[in-house]
Amino acid sequence: MTKFILAALFSIVSLSSFSWAQMVPEPRATEVWNKEPVKITPGDHGAPPSDAIILDHSAWQSINGGENPWDNQNGVMTVKPGAKDIRTKKSFGDVQLHVEWRIPELDEKFVSQDRGNSGVFLQQFYEVQVLDSYENKTYNNGQAGSLYKQHIPLVNATKPAMEWQSYDIIYTAPRFGKNGAVISQARMTVIHNGVLIQNNVSLTGPTLYIGAPAYEAHGNLPIYLQDHDHKVSYRNIWVREL
Repeated sequence: MTKFILAALFSIVSLSSFSWAQMVPEPRATEVWNKEPVKITPGDHGAPPSDAIILDHSAWQSINGGENPWDNQNGVMTVKPGAKDIRTKKSFGDVQLHVEWRIPELDEKFVSQDRGNSGVFLQQFYEVQVLDSYENKTYNNGQAGSLYKQHIPLVNATKPAMEWQSYDIIYTAPRFGKNGAVISQARMTVIHNGVLIQNNVSLTGPTLYIGAPAYEAHGNLPIYLQDHDHKVSYRNIWVREL
């Protein structure tokens, strides 16, 4: 009887070992070899990668149509107060956007929102605030790096006026159903001067100065730069469609 029991146990153990071995996949079973990412050449220190769309002075136009009215000197584009906003000739959805900007030297009488004010608008409606927030008190959801009136930056990474600063923005456009209902909200990640200040946050609607935002269905739209009556400068703007 003992021999029969031992033989049965041996058979069970052998069968279990065999079944376990059969169930464990090879490492190669989870390796993906047929979806290799496209190889690009990255840029150094904010330079555009090889697959970027360069948004120089010629890539923009007046919001009223016609040529870009802002000043252009040696690749630096500067707000011409009173000329109004500019927008890209091309429309975009999901993007990675790199923007470098500089606040002019201003008299101390210019304070709060009246100090180097401008803005970068993704898809025309969703603003990342540009402002001199180095030593300039204003409402927190309106300072540099804020998603205006919606999200306060995690930290204030602003440099002094006349120093070049950078935004690197990852933007996911909102999605809408056939009836205009919001399927998913717009989302943004913002890195200011190499520091994460907005971490994949969602937007409740377009940027508004007054009132609560609400979405209206739309497709791809231009990127806007704001004329807010200060000579804010921009350079090295490029975008990658995602």
